Amino acid sequence: MSSNDPKIPSSRRRQRRRQSRFSGSLWLDVLAFATWGVLLLRYWIGGKLNLLIHPNYRWLVIVTGIALIGIAGFRALQLFQAYRQQRPIATVSHVSLFPRGWSSTLLLTAAILGLTITPRAFTSQTALQRGVSDFLPITRSQPQTFRGSTRPEDRTLVGWVRTLSVYPEPDNYIGQPVKVKGFVVYPPNAELPAQYLLIARFIVTCCAADAYPVGLPVKLTKDRKEYPPDTWIEVKGQMIVEELNNQRQLTINATAIATIPEPENPYEY
Repeated sequence: MSSNDPKIPSSRRRQRRRQSRFSGSLWLDVLAFATWGVLLLRYWIGGKLNLLIHPNYRWLVIVTGIALIGIAGFRALQLFQAYRQQRPIATVSHVSLFPRGWSSTLLLTAAILGLTITPRAFTSQTALQRGVSDFLPITRSQPQTFRGSTRPEDRTLVGWVRTLSVYPEPDNYIGQPVKVKGFVVYPPNAELPAQYLLIARFIVTCCAADAYPVGLPVKLTKDRKEYPPDTWIEVKGQMIVEELNNQRQLTINATAIATIPEPENPYEY
């Protein structure tokens, strides 16, 4: 018997339509939960979590993805059983700023976009927007331990920045050997002369939203056009002190620069 059958009272037909719309919104909730669970697990399996979140929180993302899929499966089973038994669907009422189904639609749309758009590492343009520094700002997380015995040539780029944050006098490092990796950044010419470039890395303290760039200037012996922005390079050389942007700054005097592939995990922590 159709819900439009004239023998069925109009109040009952309205109730059935409301129940149908209500059931549809619940299935939309299930789909949103499942899609978000798939999205989180896909980032994990595809090795993209490194671009989005600190490794310390990776387990939380994985557990959340599994939990979302589990919740979606359990709720789908409840809805299917209620449909087969023709009984009302149990639900918990809550206050929402949106009409029924809108929140799930927004969540589902965001998850679908996440599945279709591949996360990418931040570029030099983002580094310029956020400001490249050779110090760790005091508002950022500082290293819990400092190993002053580390050989200079074994320090990473972030290791050098952390060292400068503890002992900021640049003259202390003149002549020390350097071997660091990072990507190329070109600030405006007013900040850095043409024979220099910045080698930079992003540091992540929690997630990509709070990533901030650090770096050091590199004095070149070749035309810097050979190293376009965002190119990943390995620089070998010695530390010198240069007058840049009206201040004395620790600088890498490059003796060798090699182009390298972008690391699988381009961030430091």
